[in-house]
Amino acid sequence: MAEVIIVRSQQEAGAIYAHCVANLIARKPDCVLGLATGSSPLAAYTELAKEIKERHLDVSHVCGFALDEYAGLDPSHPESYRSVITRTVVEPLGFTPELVHVPDGNLDTIEHAGQQYDAAIEAAGGVDVQILGIGTDGHIGFNEPGSSLASGTRIKTLTEQTREDNARFFDGNVDNVPTHCITQGIGTIMKARHLVLLAFGSGKAEAIAETVEGGVSSFCPASALQLHPHVTVIVDEKAASKLRNKDYYRHAYAHKPAWQGI
Repeated sequence: MAEVIIVRSQQEAGAIYAHCVANLIARKPDCVLGLATGSSPLAAYTELAKEIKERHLDVSHVCGFALDEYAGLDPSHPESYRSVITRTVVEPLGFTPELVHVPDGNLDTIEHAGQQYDAAIEAAGGVDVQILGIGTDGHIGFNEPGSSLASGTRIKTLTEQTREDNARFFDGNVDNVPTHCITQGIGTIMKARHLVLLAFGSGKAEAIAETVEGGVSSFCPASALQLHPHVTVIVDEKAASKLRNKDYYRHAYAHKPAWQGI
């Protein structure tokens, strides 16, 4: 069973993640972090930047691997995930840019880019902590419902719903949203040593309930996390509203020894 932590705010969730990762950096300065875009991780990155500054941590050797990238979008485009990761992670946290990797969405070389990306993660020693958001349909990364739960990094076709949801980042025009992406697969994500999933708002409640308490199915890709030995799910009250075992999760976290961390 995943550890489920129910919090009052995104800031509180971010602080829990930040303390975990800051402690990791302190004991392993060359650790490998899995990075995600989207709104859910933003508070986590903000709180981690605070801890890094307050504790004077050396992050010059921290390595990072992003979950995904649009296919065929110039990396210099403001909505490429290379640009987003630079704005939200590399610059505010002070990471070394050359050590933070994003899948290569270049259409000329994308055929082999997935295998090369997985090989690069393995060569770096594997991901120590992977932060994740979740879609309302249970997708993680760009692994839409129906994705193989054993998949590696590969090119995927975006659903029309995903393209419509992301049109707000492309001047509101869905025609400007790429039709394909390159994303870490569920199998790649599951190789990380610790997975931290963040979700906020009532719109995520059903997906969280299916992920944590439903059956394992490709129609809720995030449900594969039930098979991982170290998963932390941090949600606010609204995102937790459809969980059946809310009282137990609160009880377990309230009585957890401090030395265990997350």
